[in-house]
Amino acid sequence: MKKHVLLLLLLFSTTSAMARHRKVKLITPYGTMIILLYDQTPKHRDNFIKLTKTHFYDSTLFHRVISTFMIQGGDPTSKHAQSGTALGEGDNGYTIPAELQLDLFHIKGALAAARDDNPAKASSGCQFYIVQGKKWTDAELDKLEKNRLGRKIPMDQREIYKKEGGTPQLDQNYTVFGQVIKGMDVIDKIATLKTDQNDRPLTDVPMKIKLIHKFLFF
Repeated sequence: MKKHVLLLLLLFSTTSAMARHRKVKLITPYGTMIILLYDQTPKHRDNFIKLTKTHFYDSTLFHRVISTFMIQGGDPTSKHAQSGTALGEGDNGYTIPAELQLDLFHIKGALAAARDDNPAKASSGCQFYIVQGKKWTDAELDKLEKNRLGRKIPMDQREIYKKEGGTPQLDQNYTVFGQVIKGMDVIDKIATLKTDQNDRPLTDVPMKIKLIHKFLFF
């Protein structure tokens, strides 16, 4: 009997070590989003998981909302912030090295790290945004390539920006490390809220983030 118990404990500890946190549930008053975190950006993925495990984001607000652009949150000073208070300067004391990937871009629903203006493009250790964006025309993308990007947008990405929408002007400047795979309508609901002069919604939008656990057995 004791031998069987020990075997079960060993199996449990082994499978626990192999648990993969690749999805999170972001809960808001306007609905829930399921977000896939990318393995191609391990530093950002692991940091987001760490903060989620410690409930860092719970009760923080989506403090900056711009329709057809993005919704931003993760400022620790936004917890229980009084109405009208300007937010967005809070941090958790460190940055994350950029993990820019050519195949991870700012399609609608992309999860990306906010940052200040630094030459290394290092990310905030906690603030993030989720893309709403807009649908683009070929003419608009041509103009963006010429006047701002200084490079060609890959054809497959161009087609996605035309059909699905996004913010291609941000590509290769901010690290994309995840994607909303369920609850895209929640982004639209939040992005269309009325805001003040600092782009803070007049009605607070608090969040709660939970890990979705998946165990792998071999």
